[in-house]
Amino acid sequence: MKILTCPAQLQRLEGILRKSLPLALPVFGAVLYINRGNPGQCEVLVDKWPEFGAVLARPSGEVARGDMGHCRRGVTQCPGTCQVCSEHPWVPPAPVRDSHPCPHMGTPLSPPLTPASRRPAPGVRVGSLSPSHVDLLNDTWPYGGNARSRRYLAEILGCFPQVCLQDSSGQPVAWVLTDHFGTGTHSYTLPEHRRHGHMQVALTVAAQRAHARGFPTFG
Repeated sequence: MKILTCPAQLQRLEGILRKSLPLALPVFGAVLYINRGNPGQCEVLVDKWPEFGAVLARPSGEVARGDMGHCRRGVTQCPGTCQVCSEHPWVPPAPVRDSHPCPHMGTPLSPPLTPASRRPAPGVRVGSLSPSHVDLLNDTWPYGGNARSRRYLAEILGCFPQVCLQDSSGQPVAWVLTDHFGTGTHSYTLPEHRRHGHMQVALTVAAQRAHARGFPTFG
């Protein structure tokens, strides 16, 4: 496999993958981030260039370190007709609470977002999480509860976009975090605040912000 480091090649790859959505989703978000500063320190590999048949996105130096614990990998294979799979060595995508779709790169969210879905309930406002909330995130994540997951959540909290709804005292009531692949990796509403539409608002705001940055959203 060849690691692509040339900016022109990476931009060309982004354009190719964009034309193959949603089949290219397992790697598309990582390539977008790499081309926009690479906050998650990932790399992308192809089996050959420019007429590649497979694309792999992973943390930089993953093989050398033997460390796959802080980021899942994405693989897109295109043997003639494009077939896509994704690998989850440690961090599988978490189910989204309240039965709402998880924001992901791709096509616009469906059904259309209505004005009402963009407004928080009375006493709730859109804010953001801080590093001090990492223990709350670790305790409420289905794959959390250990030091390794805490490091992972601290990393994505510090590197990637997130949306948080806060109560009148500034405490989080619902949130959406995204990861190295632009995927909603931890979306949660505290049990005592459920059934008020908080998650729909958080997902809507996350999708709007992603779209404003040039990242299409997929539900």
